[in-house]
Amino acid sequence: MARLVHLNGPPGIGKSTLSALHAERNPGTLNLDVDTLHHLIGGWQDERTDTWPVVWPLIRAMAATHLDGGRDVVLPQYFADVEEIAGFERLTREHGAGFHEIVLLDGRAAAIERFDRRARDSDDPWIRHHHRLVELGGGPVVLAAMHDKLLEVVRLRPATVVVPSVAGAVRETYELLAAALARSP
Repeated sequence: MARLVHLNGPPGIGKSTLSALHAERNPGTLNLDVDTLHHLIGGWQDERTDTWPVVWPLIRAMAATHLDGGRDVVLPQYFADVEEIAGFERLTREHGAGFHEIVLLDGRAAAIERFDRRARDSDDPWIRHHHRLVELGGGPVVLAAMHDKLLEVVRLRPATVVVPSVAGAVRETYELLAAALARSP
């Protein structure tokens, strides 16, 4: 049975890195990295342009098409709204696939530092743009709130599997992720 793996976690925790690694090690898996699609929408660099309303229907359509083909999807995306997650779970079930919810977590302060370090070390325009938007919204205060909201999601969705994510430990974290997916029904 095809499956959609929702890889959740705070910004900068390693979702994109691990989803790319998972797709590489599981041929045919669609790495549905939402951030990548933003680059395809004209005007995404402008802080006044909201590309999310354009991106979400594309994400849902791509996931549905891939699942209908009997192939897995990994969706590395922060969601702190239970209804957003439930919507992807419904979409997955409607297309005859299994839904797996994994949350990558580190401590709040460590997660904030990882987000900042990613922006400092990256020359990717989307990462820099995203960092700028977070800074305009409140920076560390916003990131701390995002982390706390994610903990609430874990509490409200007991089937969620938490995988510890340690900075710089990509191989070890991926092994924990792969083990969690192997145990999932």
